[in-house]
Amino acid sequence: MRTVSKRQLNQQTAAVLDQVSDTDDVVVTERGKPRWRISAVTVHGSTLARLEREGRYTPASSDPAPWPDQTGGRKYTDAEVEALLDEMRGDH
Repeated sequence: MRTVSKRQLNQQTAAVLDQVSDTDDVVVTERGKPRWRISAVTVHGSTLARLEREGRYTPASSDPAPWPDQTGGRKYTDAEVEALLDEMRGDH
């Protein structure tokens, strides 16, 4: 990201605007402090493309992990389920 002063922008506007590109912004400073940002306008991009460029959106993977064939974990019997529910209810 390039930085120019407000005075430089005022006196060399065309040269400063030539520094602006699709991938690089120009920050304008006033008394040494950043105040404004000049960026290129892209009409051909969608909102999602802009958010992706800004790092605020990540598209879904084109090769997601497959679902497991079987669910893991322990298998409970009906009696064990009833005992767990009774314990949760406080009926023990």
